[in-house]
Amino acid sequence: MEIEKGAGKLAKTLRLLIPDKPGYLGRVTTAIGMGGSNIGDIRIVRIGLTHNTREMTIYVDSEGHLEQILRDIAAIDGVVVEDVIDLVRQLHEGGKIAMKGTRPIRSINDVRKLYTPGVAAICRDIQKNPELARIYTAIGNQVAIVTNGTAILGLGDIGAVAGMPVMEGKAALFDHFVGISGIPILIQNRDPRVIVETVRNIAPTFGAIKLEDIAAPECFEIEAELDAALDIPVMHDDQHGTAVVVLAALLNAGRLSGVSLAEATVGVIGLGAAGMGISKLLLAHGVKTVIGTDLKESAGEMLVRAGGAAGTLDEVLGAAHVVVATTGVPGLIKPQMVRPGQIILALSNPNPEIAPEAALEAGAAFAADGKSVNNALGFPGIFRGALDVRASRINNAMLIAAARAIADCAEASEIVPSILHPEVHRRVAAAVALAAVESGLSRV
Repeated sequence: MEIEKGAGKLAKTLRLLIPDKPGYLGRVTTAIGMGGSNIGDIRIVRIGLTHNTREMTIYVDSEGHLEQILRDIAAIDGVVVEDVIDLVRQLHEGGKIAMKGTRPIRSINDVRKLYTPGVAAICRDIQKNPELARIYTAIGNQVAIVTNGTAILGLGDIGAVAGMPVMEGKAALFDHFVGISGIPILIQNRDPRVIVETVRNIAPTFGAIKLEDIAAPECFEIEAELDAALDIPVMHDDQHGTAVVVLAALLNAGRLSGVSLAEATVGVIGLGAAGMGISKLLLAHGVKTVIGTDLKESAGEMLVRAGGAAGTLDEVLGAAHVVVATTGVPGLIKPQMVRPGQIILALSNPNPEIAPEAALEAGAAFAADGKSVNNALGFPGIFRGALDVRASRINNAMLIAAARAIADCAEASEIVPSILHPEVHRRVAAAVALAAVESGLSRV
């Protein structure tokens, strides 16, 4: 919880040797506060005859900010900084997930039942009827989280292994929110053919495939081929998970600002995986006009083939009632470009195309950034619902149902609920499962 409290900042724990005299702890906390840092937990680690050792969590804007705080503390006579602990790195030590057994092993009899010789009977049952694997193995509750590391968060092409902490994070969210076993699969290769063939060959291990952080345009080809080749759900989260949460946000933003989404012209700035996924889902939802812009002409052509229109940045901003930006370019949208009454979602992290405050000051009716629109609201429940009814694929009806469920969970003044909302993931799963059944994709 300490790391969450400092969202957007660096969380550090200082181990300090402080004289056990009145006023010294106050001088330390004052120096930290005057230096512009928030303070979290403070706890005593050791009590000495003349000094106490305390650990104090602080939140800083940058490493430079931390160095200034440390200098301010060092200027206090008698206070010694023994160590600086990085909470995020500490949290990641040893990884965030593990494969564990679900049955106790207390005796050799337990071993004989869950392994050899008892397991042979189960293997023969599945050999005769492969559908029994859904009953007698974990396959039906396992999702492969597949990446080649070419589009990791806002970091870009850093490689599959460097992207593993993100995949572990997705797996941890799967487990916590909906009880799914997410298994990271790292493919250190940029060739779409290699990725497609690799996933096709390992697919029998899983109930669904979640493609993650694969760069456009290869991600479109990879998803389309796997969706056609496999009889289990395949979803590229950067496209569809993001699109679901954006649609949910726009449903509520329209309600709060009085803008009708169905009648609005929506402008999408940046037509990579997220921007294209958002555009296609909005069109499927019934938005009549989606106009997009991208530095790559081929991306605009793809949007036109999907039923949208392509234009320049100025044309998009000039025509759109609703603007969604996913470019990764901080400050791209200048305040003078904002038209009064627009809804603006500037979603690039960590720094948006325009700060919500600046957009509102320029006349926007509503504005939000990527910190408010988190695709972790969508993917756990989407996959839970698809697995629960053994859907053969994930279609637009299921995605739209998920978006509506998310929107319905928001409080009156919110565009989307917190990812920790107690009901949101269960309600998304239920809505997706129902939509799969109504679409004829269920196999239960």
